Amino acid sequence: MAGQTTFTMIKPDAFGAGNSGAIIKIIEEAGFKISAAKVTKLSSERAGQFYEVHKERPFYNDLVSYMSSGPIIAMVLKKDNAVEDFRTLIGATNPAEAAEGTIRKLFATSIEANAIHGSDSDDNAQIEAGFFFSRTERF
Repeated sequence: MAGQTTFTMIKPDAFGAGNSGAIIKIIEEAGFKISAAKVTKLSSERAGQFYEVHKERPFYNDLVSYMSSGPIIAMVLKKDNAVEDFRTLIGATNPAEAAEGTIRKLFATSIEANAIHGSDSDDNAQIEAGFFFSRTERF
């Protein structure tokens, strides 16, 4: 059975462009409830820890640099079938391939500056949420 929790981050490009409110509105209108949220700025070290899974990939250093370049909004979201439904809502990583009306189609400017992160599995949603929030901070 699919879980009821997912994790997301509004990335530095979307935050810096002033798109956070519009993105959050889309998320809430899609039936997601925000159970934890915070604005923060990742240090290079913290960004590197979050994206550790990609350490051996050629884009890792650029990703860490980008994700530590400005503020982000980290959020834990609740909804039945949360991960799959959220992945559908945000669209393909490459905004040129994202479906019309998805967050990335609307707000991303490139495959690198793609506006938003979404967990890719129930397990990763728990790990990623725990990276930013203690259990007591989520409701």
